[in-house]
Amino acid sequence: MVAKPLLSGKHFHHQCGDKPLDLIKNRAAKPQDSAAGVPAHEQVYRRLRAQILFGELAPGQAVTIQGLTESLGAGMTPVREAIRRLISDGALVFQGNRRVSVPLLTREDVEELIYVRKSIESELTRRATRQMDPDTLARLVEIDGHLDAAIEAGDVGGYLERNHEFHELIYARAGAPIMTDLADRLWLRFGPSLRVVCGRFGTQNLPDRHKDMLRALEAGDAEAAAHAMEQDVEQGMQMVAEALAARRS
Repeated sequence: MVAKPLLSGKHFHHQCGDKPLDLIKNRAAKPQDSAAGVPAHEQVYRRLRAQILFGELAPGQAVTIQGLTESLGAGMTPVREAIRRLISDGALVFQGNRRVSVPLLTREDVEELIYVRKSIESELTRRATRQMDPDTLARLVEIDGHLDAAIEAGDVGGYLERNHEFHELIYARAGAPIMTDLADRLWLRFGPSLRVVCGRFGTQNLPDRHKDMLRALEAGDAEAAAHAMEQDVEQGMQMVAEALAARRS
């Protein structure tokens, strides 16, 4: 697929980093969010969605319209609309007492997510392998390098963003918009819990299947790439289950 190998053969392990989570920079408000032509309600939705996706709002954390208008510097109407959309996405849940919060996953939720994610994301990876091109593969290698750098720096937020970008690019290459949309919504459900994982396992070596995926993508081996994705999903979600169980105890 490419003129020369992009990857080394060594097995790779990483750390999520040892830095306290309160030292991580807030990435919710990015300069491009205020770009001309983007409606205010869409800007607020994107910023709040990013806060949830990358765990800046913790599992179980309550959110209020008043609190978000202050933290985001936005009006009540776009904040209310963003909350409504994120409830529809499954990224927020409406409690019986009229409170809205970030979902706190149960063991049963994690089991369902493992099954659904493995099914959808492995198939997306399988399809992406068949349509992979040298430029996209090179970009994936580049993203994974940035991910490694974030790990070395103990930048948990950077790690979470690059990890999501890596997966997102693979799925976008699959040419399967319905499954890609489903995967995107699933990531919103467990994203906050990934930061909890890094808080618990930040000083331990965690197996990284990205190198296995990249080698399979480069070789055009769709089944090997899909298998590596299944392992990546299952190991990550099992750690989510352990971290959330420890948090509840």
